Amino acid sequence: MKKNNKQYVKKIKPGADQSLKKIFASIGTPEQQDFKPDPFQLRAVEIIASQDCLVTAPTGSGKTWIATQTIARILKKGGRSWYASPLKALTNSKYQEFIQLFGQDQVGILTGDRKENPDAAIVIGTTEILRNQLYDAMQGGFDLKADLVILDEAHYLGESDRGVVWEEVMIYLPPRIDLLLLSATIGNADRLAAWLTSIRGRECAVVNTVKRPVQMYPLFFHPSGKLMPLVENPKNKTAKLFKPVHEYVKNKNQLLLGPPRKLAPVGDILRVLKKYNLTPVIFFMKSRSDCDNALGLCSHNILSPLKQEQLAIRIKELALNNPHLQQHRNLWTLEHLAVGSHHSGHLPLWKLFVETLMNERLLDAVFATSTVAAGVNFPARTVVFLNSDRFNGRDFMSLNATEFHQMTGRAGRRGMDKIGFALMIPGKYSNIKLFAKLVNAQPEPVLSQIRINFSMTLNLLLSHTAEEVRDLLEKSYAAFLLKKKHGHLWRIFQKHLNFLKAADYANSDDRLTDEGIWASQLRVDQPLMIAEGLRHGVLPVHNPVLTAAIMASFVNERMDDEKLNQSTVPQNLLDCFENLRDGLRALTIKMFKHGFEPARLFISPALIMHRWATGHDWNDVLTHSNIQEGDLAMLILRTADHLRHLCLLSRVFPQSAAAAAQAIELIMRDPVDTNL
Repeated sequence: MKKNNKQYVKKIKPGADQSLKKIFASIGTPEQQDFKPDPFQLRAVEIIASQDCLVTAPTGSGKTWIATQTIARILKKGGRSWYASPLKALTNSKYQEFIQLFGQDQVGILTGDRKENPDAAIVIGTTEILRNQLYDAMQGGFDLKADLVILDEAHYLGESDRGVVWEEVMIYLPPRIDLLLLSATIGNADRLAAWLTSIRGRECAVVNTVKRPVQMYPLFFHPSGKLMPLVENPKNKTAKLFKPVHEYVKNKNQLLLGPPRKLAPVGDILRVLKKYNLTPVIFFMKSRSDCDNALGLCSHNILSPLKQEQLAIRIKELALNNPHLQQHRNLWTLEHLAVGSHHSGHLPLWKLFVETLMNERLLDAVFATSTVAAGVNFPARTVVFLNSDRFNGRDFMSLNATEFHQMTGRAGRRGMDKIGFALMIPGKYSNIKLFAKLVNAQPEPVLSQIRINFSMTLNLLLSHTAEEVRDLLEKSYAAFLLKKKHGHLWRIFQKHLNFLKAADYANSDDRLTDEGIWASQLRVDQPLMIAEGLRHGVLPVHNPVLTAAIMASFVNERMDDEKLNQSTVPQNLLDCFENLRDGLRALTIKMFKHGFEPARLFISPALIMHRWATGHDWNDVLTHSNIQEGDLAMLILRTADHLRHLCLLSRVFPQSAAAAAQAIELIMRDPVDTNL
């Protein structure tokens, strides 16, 4: 049919270009063989025995093997290892993996909401926990109990929001502790290693490989349903578009899959991929809603009786005694169509559920946002791109080489696939020429994201003089990359220090006051606002429900009070919130005068937490809050993390600490759980 001079496909007919016949013939599972480490793995294990090592390699190439071999060597000598990862889900996964390798008694886990066997010889935790332990060690004048630190996903150093934590760990870590960094391929590995060598006084060697363990072949999906190569020669660094693809791209009257604001017919695309044995598939979608809505387009995905039976049995096993999984709105499509949705709007428990089924190759397709590419063990034979941009939390930006390689790193799993595929779907937001460039593009350099905040300032002043802090800032990665940048960082540090003096958290000698010392334990986003609430007695101390509710206002990132019906707010919560605002007014005015912008506090997240903490049902809270369950779970988990920091102040504020402990018990209940 014709519409607005655009040609839209009526019916997709599966087909494949003749040139793909030989490539498709190589699809399959490789024969099981005894594991033989690659040369880069052996070299890394040899190097870390005598010096620091930065390993950069594509996703799925076997970096964890390097870590486990090194841990085993340290363990054999009676030493201790600390394995830091960026995500709680990845940390939990590594914890289970390491228990199988080293035994339950040898492994501990620390993620904030999970603390088991913390004095074990092998500790796995989030990077923030490791950074906090380094703060404690510097304050107490003792050494971190570790002989080896492994920083997994070390390229997070360049992540805008959390990269500062990785940089702090690298700066504070005592040189006596071996440092092993595991990273996706990065563009300036030598520069990063040179910086580490300069600040630690010991050589950091780079072990780099660009070879994928499973070859990835880029494909193009013609709207007619025909699969064809994306480029003429994928191994050529300046690969040109495959001639029929080039002709399609330059054609002003292109045949299109559908209108720009309508989802592509993913069910029909999946049917084509199944015909050519290209499943399981990850479809990278633009938004959460697209992920969920895509499920409804797969109603004709037919499963074999055997797969249907296997899937039903496994789902029953995993969902046993878990009503939230048994009643999930997407369970039917998961069980009967073998397709699932995976994004941050889902419960951590649901995401783990989908990941487990995908890992066991029981699903045909998962519709996910690009966040699944980083750090989650989520193998597929094919990854599908419907857009050449991604949302970075603020704006939609074109994919860069690093992001593209992370996403295509899910295409083909070592030991499961002989070859993997990345399929590009044409559309309004799909730049086919950009995809062709990204296939062999070099990854971007990792840059410093260090920034000075009040939490860092307080914690550095616990164990350093101002001049010693200046020396530390001179060691920053930013100062190394951009000469004289440490002067800028020093000025920002002084600005924070001067405010701490004005607010009586530091004295004229640049040392912390008693208030500054206990405030340093609040390693959260807004430590001074919470500290001020404690200092002026405007945080609730006799009611754990109100304690949880008020703390939720400090962790909120997305909700405001624009749609709030104030009549739904309990009077005691409203009074408590207004009392808090009044008590913090002097601080916020002072912050503005010193050039700082204090965070705005809203009552909406407090109202949601109040409802949850008073024992209301999960679905009831979701209905009244009008947010997705993943966002509710994150609000609860972050609130609990803030409350744990309050618990550390039991010596100074015993009532507040007791109320915080009770509040954690109230809010950390099913289904806010990551264990199946």
